[in-house]
Amino acid sequence: MVRRPVAWIVTVVLFAEALGTAAINWFLGVVVDRQDMSLAGLDPDMMSTSSKIGGVVFGLYFALCALVALLVAIRDRAPAGLGRILLISVAVVHGLLGAFAWGLLGWPQFLFMVVVLALVVLLLMTYDGQDGTAQSADGDAADGGSPEALGASEGQGEAPSAAAGTEHSEGGTDEPRDGVPAMAGPVTPVPASTTP
Repeated sequence: MVRRPVAWIVTVVLFAEALGTAAINWFLGVVVDRQDMSLAGLDPDMMSTSSKIGGVVFGLYFALCALVALLVAIRDRAPAGLGRILLISVAVVHGLLGAFAWGLLGWPQFLFMVVVLALVVLLLMTYDGQDGTAQSADGDAADGGSPEALGASEGQGEAPSAAAGTEHSEGGTDEPRDGVPAMAGPVTPVPASTTP
């Protein structure tokens, strides 16, 4: 199956992105600090500090998403709760980064972002399909199995009631009771009228 290999690939890519994002932003912060650069009159120290903080925050975010993908790969189970939310959010982030990369950097960076987005979506969809199959199997087991088995069990359940609803007469024929109580005395036939 492709589920676990995709989860491992997503784990490696997100860990690489976490390290790359943190390293690049930290490097840019150091460059801004040493060159005493300013953008539109902003304080160089503030620019350097914000670049480093942004690198650490985004690095930790990507590392946390990679950890979720790693747990999915190890357990071979679909992510749930916060892990699922993180993987969906990282897919959205890569979609937005791909749109910005197309306009600012070029098509190779856009292609990389789209590939990572596709891998994350594939990871989520393959495990969603597995959950649907497992739930349908559990539902069949809880309902008594397949429809054929269900029909057989219903047929067995109706047999006693059908037997209880008929009585054997002396001639050996089955007559339905229809819920009418038996009469107390013998039944005498009424003679037919011969008057025209």
